Amino acid sequence: MRVIKIKKGNEEAILQELKNRDEEELTSIDNIVKDIIKKVHDKGDAALFEITQEIDQVKLDTLKVSKTEIEEALKEVDEKFFEILKMASENIRVFHEKQYEKSWRFEKNQDIVLGQLINPIESVGVYVPGGKAAYPSTVLMNVIPAKIAKVKRIAMTTPAGKDGKINPIIIAAATIAGVDEIYKLGGAQGIAAFAYGTETIKPVKKIVGPGNIYVARAKKYLYGTVDIDMIAGPSEICIVADAYSDASFIAADMLSQAEHDEMAASILITTSEELAKKVQEEIAQQLLALPRVEIAKASMDNNGLVLLTEDLDSAFELSNFIAPEHLELMIEEPMNYIDKVKNAGALFLGKYAPEPLGDYMAGPNHTLPTGGTAAFASPLGVYDFLKRTSLIYYSKNALMNEKDYIIDFAEQEGLTAHGNAIRIRFSDNDVDV
Repeated sequence: MRVIKIKKGNEEAILQELKNRDEEELTSIDNIVKDIIKKVHDKGDAALFEITQEIDQVKLDTLKVSKTEIEEALKEVDEKFFEILKMASENIRVFHEKQYEKSWRFEKNQDIVLGQLINPIESVGVYVPGGKAAYPSTVLMNVIPAKIAKVKRIAMTTPAGKDGKINPIIIAAATIAGVDEIYKLGGAQGIAAFAYGTETIKPVKKIVGPGNIYVARAKKYLYGTVDIDMIAGPSEICIVADAYSDASFIAADMLSQAEHDEMAASILITTSEELAKKVQEEIAQQLLALPRVEIAKASMDNNGLVLLTEDLDSAFELSNFIAPEHLELMIEEPMNYIDKVKNAGALFLGKYAPEPLGDYMAGPNHTLPTGGTAAFASPLGVYDFLKRTSLIYYSKNALMNEKDYIIDFAEQEGLTAHGNAIRIRFSDNDVDV
């Protein structure tokens, strides 16, 4: 883990490297993804079976999880954990119900009515990653907002294990959240199947959910054919801490993201060199107790970073530049500093609001913008599953009062037919209906 002292004027040059990508590696991945997408488009189900066997070494008999498979899987889920899933789902529901939007209209005057119609997206495909870990929390976070938005059809896909089955806790979460269809597909092929549809899988209007680099690039290339939530990168956490912070808490929180995968980024911004040293010592010690020690260590070695600043104002300037997915304020009186945060996917305040609280139980969505995109993007929410349609009504008198302005506007843009569409309504042949 690198330690860098930040001085006035060198912040941007140092931090820009955090956002650099290996373009050569991406080009190689993109070629593979484009090939997978084309195969699924051209060959449908046959391509899905073939690619899953070739890439995942899983031979599937069917693509869709049957009702019998769901019933059998639910029997395998620990009853206590099933109740925990229901508790989490309730917290998520309560939070997200506050995001629901309703149609509205108003009369500007008696001759003009304006408004906005709100309708749900008709169908959504939820991608749930698998492989290194199982993520029932991802199911809840992506499906529940869609249900609140009243999406009619919610399909889910997630990689099957070597036995051709889906992890039972994923099926349990899908059952609680209200998924309509479950498929046994991972990777770019799962995204392509949702975008184009196959003999078994109907296409959807939008795809949500995180995944590996192949999933992210597939979403990028299929955007336009289908809507997407975001192009998510590796998980990241940034912690702003002062000299009074607990080094063991900070180390544990940094490692909670490092264990996701080798590309995850964990960043500490602090005003205290002494704290920085203690955190490094704690990380080295806590690493030894982690089952995923190799992944976490690789993440910390490659992407772990400590940035030493002169004061908290500089620390917040850095965190806003980084625009992290998760931002923890491990400082005294964190509530007093909320207004200094401009760019962050989720903000965790104080030493008893660690990032995993947001992952599982608090209620706000854990599908968050990564890779600096929190500078312009937001967490997944009910609003992502709603469409807005503008509503406009003018009476003849109202249009007549503004017709000359509209015609002039149109002609200034060189769009004569636009002007004629107004002018013709006030010709001698016009009949007011």
